[in-house]
Amino acid sequence: MDLNSPLFDRIRIKSSADEPRETKGPACEHPGCKAAGEFRAPKGRDREGQYWRFCLEHVREYNASYNYFTGMSDSAVAAYQKDAIVGHRPTWAMGVNTSGKAEAEGKAQEPRDWAYVDPLGILRGEDFTQARSRRAAPEPKRPRYTGAVRRALDILGLDETADGPAIKAQYKSLVKRFHPDANGGDRSFEERLRDIIKAHDVLKSAGLC
Repeated sequence: MDLNSPLFDRIRIKSSADEPRETKGPACEHPGCKAAGEFRAPKGRDREGQYWRFCLEHVREYNASYNYFTGMSDSAVAAYQKDAIVGHRPTWAMGVNTSGKAEAEGKAQEPRDWAYVDPLGILRGEDFTQARSRRAAPEPKRPRYTGAVRRALDILGLDETADGPAIKAQYKSLVKRFHPDANGGDRSFEERLRDIIKAHDVLKSAGLC
């Protein structure tokens, strides 16, 4: 094939610049504008999350004149800015028992969908004295015994909380268990029996039984 043929000189390719281009995406929403609406602009108060679609020229024009507080008085603007500090969430004064107030006014209290541990009653607005009275009474202090008494209790298999009747019942049970007569005359437990008798004597001398 001869690439220098005059036939190739008469071939023309149509330029893409002459073809009409379709606008991709949403069109500009400014009246009379047919450009692409590539930029978003908020629609304003009470229409949060909604946006206009503008081209670059008209979004600049819109932003220059945009005012979120249009139509609001100075006091309303100040109140809005104050509420914005806490994210527009309701607040209550510290120490106010809202549930008790609702009951006094005859209003039904809304059910809670969460649980909490509040031993001091702070979240309920309860007085500290009342909360302290509801707490369980402290455990009684254990008596402080001498080393000999503690060893005697240990020999009998008891702890320091044992009282007189418990000591007597345990002593009788151990004597009956280790006495030779209860073991067919077997005297291999005599040393153990002597320790039990001595431990009982120590506790009796200490006034525990």
